[in-house]
Amino acid sequence: QGIRYLRSHLSSLNTRIEDVKPLSSLPPGSRGIVAFMVGGYGFIRRLADMGITPGIEISVLRNAPLGGPVVVQVRGSSIALGRGVASKVFIKVLED
Repeated sequence: QGIRYLRSHLSSLNTRIEDVKPLSSLPPGSRGIVAFMVGGYGFIRRLADMGITPGIEISVLRNAPLGGPVVVQVRGSSIALGRGVASKVFIKVLED
């Protein structure tokens, strides 16, 4: 996998690496498409079990200040992610 997988997946989203942002940096009300996640097999698997996979739409419901959790909506469910986890999920922001 590695960089070849990342490059092919970004090309399928019609975006550049500069156009993606970490989930932890998005304000409430933002929507986007999951571009990729950075982490090991167990981390990626845990996110996939929660429904967070590349290509899925995600909405930020709340982004707590001072290192609090990021609450997102994925596939109709609300999920609270810790700031460290959210910083490893990269999103292509959708403009309204």
